[in-house]
Amino acid sequence: MSLAEWLQYLEGLHPQVIDLGLERVAQVRAVLLPNIHTPVILVGGTNGKGSTCAYLEAMLSAAGYRTGLYTSPHLLRYNERVRIAQIEVEDVALCAAFAAIEAARGEISLSYFEFGTLAAMWLFEQAAVDIAILEVGLGGRLDAVNVFDASCAVITSIDIDHTEYLGTTREQIGREKAGIFRAGHPAICGDIAPPKVLQEVSQRLGALWRAIGEDYRYQSHATSWDYHGAVTYLNLPLPVMRGDYQLSNAATAIAALENLAPGFVVPEIAIRQGLQHAQVPGRFQMLPGLPQRILDVAHNPHGAQALASNLAKAPVAGKTFAVFAMLADKDIAGVVAAMRDVVDVWLVAGLDMPRGASAAVLRQVLTEAGVAQLKILDSVPAAWTLACEQAQENDRICVFGSFYTVAAILQLISG
Repeated sequence: MSLAEWLQYLEGLHPQVIDLGLERVAQVRAVLLPNIHTPVILVGGTNGKGSTCAYLEAMLSAAGYRTGLYTSPHLLRYNERVRIAQIEVEDVALCAAFAAIEAARGEISLSYFEFGTLAAMWLFEQAAVDIAILEVGLGGRLDAVNVFDASCAVITSIDIDHTEYLGTTREQIGREKAGIFRAGHPAICGDIAPPKVLQEVSQRLGALWRAIGEDYRYQSHATSWDYHGAVTYLNLPLPVMRGDYQLSNAATAIAALENLAPGFVVPEIAIRQGLQHAQVPGRFQMLPGLPQRILDVAHNPHGAQALASNLAKAPVAGKTFAVFAMLADKDIAGVVAAMRDVVDVWLVAGLDMPRGASAAVLRQVLTEAGVAQLKILDSVPAAWTLACEQAQENDRICVFGSFYTVAAILQLISG
């Protein structure tokens, strides 16, 4: 089968899109990958996971290590999810991995994400990478990536999201995310005010707790920043990825690297190079030209607050147009509340998919929040087109609300 045919097959293979639990995937892993030789860094958290993974990949690669990187979701192509030596894996390799899993699973049913996770690790083992970086899909304790033991576990942040699966409080969600910690191995926490349960779980397991603000910290300057941890790096270049929160993500990546097994040495020059090369599409991504156009996958209140802060710190002379669409199972009101004061005109569209919020639902939330300047469009591309028509050079356009929202615009502008 082609990759497109495989993906279509996987989408209909399992009765539930999200089916947390490790029993089924662990059974298949025991057949497919009975012995794992690759050290693994697991990266979990509510926001900042993708960026932190990118810093880890870029810094380790600059130090000469052959990396494997598994992230989700993708924006335009499934291949974005699996990278070896910083290069997206080709279709033929993914198809071979899927075929190996299909042969190994027998009658065991796997979800789309579980299939993809096993495929990524199978490819990393086949390629004999030096280290694998796996991004947690949802939660941690019961997420498919947790079937692999972490040589180092990273939690970037904890906020309220996926409440139907993880709980309704930061403590409950923190307990789920702490499930990736392992005894005797580093547990790196990048949340400046973490739920107490994170450190409690770390101590109970005997993991090596390292927290931002306690064991490592950073200090920003106008054109550089400093890192203070087991070692100190002064006057580091600002990350290519924009936003104050990127310093926290970068510092957390550095903390993870300096706490890896002694066999991994990442010199300062590699850290500097990594900061200047790590990029992830859709994270405060600025398109060239005027008016200013920003793409950000912010889809929960925490992410929206960070986006709003970035916009407020760099005001434009004109108006800010929002191209806005979200999934129905997200905290739409919380995102609107975070962005309301930095957006002048809202151009709103529904997402035409099973989990997508309709334009009518979005309009109701915006109206209840006191937003007056809004217009409903038939689709995200239509909202983008209108924004581009109406925005002047001193205005800006900000696309946010979902990975699907940003993906629609990237697809449009890439032709």
